[in-house]
Amino acid sequence: MQALTKITSTATPLAIENIDTDQIIPARFLKSINREGFGDNLFRDWRYNNDGSEKKDFSLNNPKYAGEILIAGNNFGCGSSREHAAWALSDYGFKVIVSSYFADIFKTNALNNGVLPIMVSKEYLSYLFNEVQNNPNVEIDVDVEQQSITVNNQKEHYELDPYKKICLLNGYDDIDFLIAKKDAIKSFEQTKSY
Repeated sequence: MQALTKITSTATPLAIENIDTDQIIPARFLKSINREGFGDNLFRDWRYNNDGSEKKDFSLNNPKYAGEILIAGNNFGCGSSREHAAWALSDYGFKVIVSSYFADIFKTNALNNGVLPIMVSKEYLSYLFNEVQNNPNVEIDVDVEQQSITVNNQKEHYELDPYKKICLLNGYDDIDFLIAKKDAIKSFEQTKSY
């Protein structure tokens, strides 16, 4: 995984609540265990018509919105526990998802795949939507070390599991974390008699 320390980016707003993992990546596209290629089908049924043409009114198809941050409505990632949802978001290019609530399994899957889910207050989420919709070029600053998100000098702090924070800052998955502790583990093992 790539280390995630700070991001300054524009954002794409998706002001829809209760977005479940089947809407993020429909089940019919879950035919691979390779993490690549899922971004093409991110929000497939919302992004494309039956003939494959883009739906012009969907925010991901709107050329004025771009960036590595997705701002989504409340209760993002509910539904089934598919890890492919995090893969699709990452493969599309999103590094940060902002919502006022995340389903626990989605949140874990996102963090395990280097995507930062930031849970903010409903008031701050509404503020972010307004700022991005009024000025699609506005930049949002995300600081993982400080656990803060800022737009136009309006800052909010977010919670982040300390272990997952270490992993994000260093670009570790669970195995990478253990490998980084190899010397300490070896030293500890030498102090034990079995």
